[in-house]
Amino acid sequence: MSARLVLGTFSIALGLALASSAVAQNAPAPVADKEAAKPVGEPSISVTRHSGIFGGQKINYTATAGETFLKAEDGTPRAAIFTTSYVKDGRDPNRPVTFLFNGGPGSGSVWLHMGAFGPKRVAIPSDGTDDGAPPFPIVHNPDSLLDVTDIVFIDPVGTGFSHALGKTDPNDFWGVTKDAESVAQFIRLWLNENGRWNAPKFLGGESYGTTRSAAVVNQLEGAYNDVSLNGIILISTVLDFAAGADTQGNELSPMLNLPSMAATALYHGKAQASSTEAFVEEARQFAIGPYAAALLKGQKIGAQERASVRRELARFTGLSEAYLDQADLRVEPSRFYKELLRDRGLTVGRLDSRYTGRDYDNAGEQPDNDPSFYGIDAGFTAAINSYLREDLKVKSDRSYVTIGSVGTWDWRIGGRDANAYLNVTPYIGKALRENKGLRVFVGQGYYDFATPFYAAEYALTRTGIPQDRIEYRYYGSGHMMYVRDEDRVKLSRDIRDFISRR
Repeated sequence: MSARLVLGTFSIALGLALASSAVAQNAPAPVADKEAAKPVGEPSISVTRHSGIFGGQKINYTATAGETFLKAEDGTPRAAIFTTSYVKDGRDPNRPVTFLFNGGPGSGSVWLHMGAFGPKRVAIPSDGTDDGAPPFPIVHNPDSLLDVTDIVFIDPVGTGFSHALGKTDPNDFWGVTKDAESVAQFIRLWLNENGRWNAPKFLGGESYGTTRSAAVVNQLEGAYNDVSLNGIILISTVLDFAAGADTQGNELSPMLNLPSMAATALYHGKAQASSTEAFVEEARQFAIGPYAAALLKGQKIGAQERASVRRELARFTGLSEAYLDQADLRVEPSRFYKELLRDRGLTVGRLDSRYTGRDYDNAGEQPDNDPSFYGIDAGFTAAINSYLREDLKVKSDRSYVTIGSVGTWDWRIGGRDANAYLNVTPYIGKALRENKGLRVFVGQGYYDFATPFYAAEYALTRTGIPQDRIEYRYYGSGHMMYVRDEDRVKLSRDIRDFISRR
């Protein structure tokens, strides 16, 4: 894309996963689905009943895994949205319900589903090492939120098992606004079907899923027939794409990345500080102060000021002053991944810079791949397919799309063209101003370069965004903080508290 989510070779993220707009914008149009000529038939749905202990409480619940058809005004089915919903038995119409999805765009909800909040999860290494080969343990997840809310995991069109139907062009659903419209349409249908219009409602996403959350909120609350929400859950947040674009001439990007570089340098022993929290706060203050001033002065900066900033930059990033001088005080993240541990022959991850990898050789300026993505993807892919097909009895001859299948993405919002300043944060500001009961939860990992925590703070502290109902929580891991056991427990506790305080 034209901003932070633009990924290189190793930039596949989710909700990780972030899709490259550069890739998305130039991707060939999808080949027409051979099933398009077949009769549409009826939605495929599997209903199973289960029991588990979540948040210390025994919960009996019903899992419904299957399709909901989105229809045109004339009743023609246009798309099948695959979702997995978990509803506590007894069907309390006033019990909270939380709608969750991942990102990409092009990512299924597998990551939040099998990593954080579903009743089962895949147990991959918690210490930032590769997940290896199967079998991967699929275990009970006491950190699921089912004790405080029903949960609906949504796979937008082109992800998971969701797909366009009949002669419908899937591109009709692939765009910031078009995608949000389809997700909002599904939510309204689910509320109809389950009698939950007056229940407390929470909406949440990870990575591009936070972008989607803002766009969906605009669809749900931006009209007179609105669906009022109690809370928005943003995990690994990206809202202001222009501010975070790693592109030449954007002086905000180095500033917003610096605290993440500081945390990473400290983690790998390339910096010294009493604590991560203290060091990143020091980096924040340097970034918004002396560093921002130096960047904005450009080539007009004086020699003495340049030397002072370079010295402090070296202390925060763990990089040599000579390297920083050659980089003109501006280190692109992709270069940082390669340079930080070059003396050890290692690279660090983009999604989670705790992870390290070894490239083909130690030359070059960028890593061959992202060790924090190939270190987890096999386990999650195996887990979602095994769990849906075996435990939830889903019957499908389609491949579950974890990430990456969508074609050209329409980045226009509000009628602006694709080159406009892409920022969905005002949607959240408007919703907060017009709904006094709405609150926002922001969860960020210190070691996440896909959606840096300081960029999230920057976006959400702009003009027009009420600050009194936004709360931030931080974790000692990266983009998918729940892969670290301690952070999954903390994230669950933090969000459980957020929902319970409605």
